[in-house]
Amino acid sequence: MPRPIIGSQRRTHPLIWCVAIVCTFCTVIVIITGMVVFIGYLAIQPKVPFVSVTYAHVDKFEYITQSSVLNTEISIVFKAQNDNAKAHVSFSEFVYYLKFHGLIIAKLQNHAFEVNKNDSVTFNYDVKSYSIPLDLYHSAMVDRSYRENRISFDLIGRTRTRWRVGPFKSVKFWLHLNCELKFQLDGINVDSHCTTKSK
Repeated sequence: MPRPIIGSQRRTHPLIWCVAIVCTFCTVIVIITGMVVFIGYLAIQPKVPFVSVTYAHVDKFEYITQSSVLNTEISIVFKAQNDNAKAHVSFSEFVYYLKFHGLIIAKLQNHAFEVNKNDSVTFNYDVKSYSIPLDLYHSAMVDRSYRENRISFDLIGRTRTRWRVGPFKSVKFWLHLNCELKFQLDGINVDSHCTTKSK
């Protein structure tokens, strides 16, 4: 019987072999890096840092009826806390807005900074906002505040953060803050729970 005719065998191009080797090498590197990060995470067990308001006081709350403007002076102390014993923490894009019933009266921000292991950093803000024009709604809110002997402001914003151990860094994540600062007319803060820390 005649033997079947076998065509010439095609060889894989060397460039394809190079691409395959490079891809394999990159895959191994990614797997090893992932394992190192995962093992490091289990060993360190980093805690989520948080931002909170430790002190707030209304130094001035004055409504001028003739011109329908509001003058305020408020002292606010922020604390950025790092409870990790093995990891440094960096904070960036630190921006918060102080509002009076939806009306922005101040923007509080800070440059990027770091907090050492088991440490905290505080920032004092002396917020002075003068001649804030009020519409009928906000004027009514001021009148109600005087009647009830209570004032409230909303503090809304966020901070970006991540922890670092040696050369290893975590992905950045956001800390959101949305709370109500309540005061008596004498300026005393009324137990406002204002923190990004989970309950």
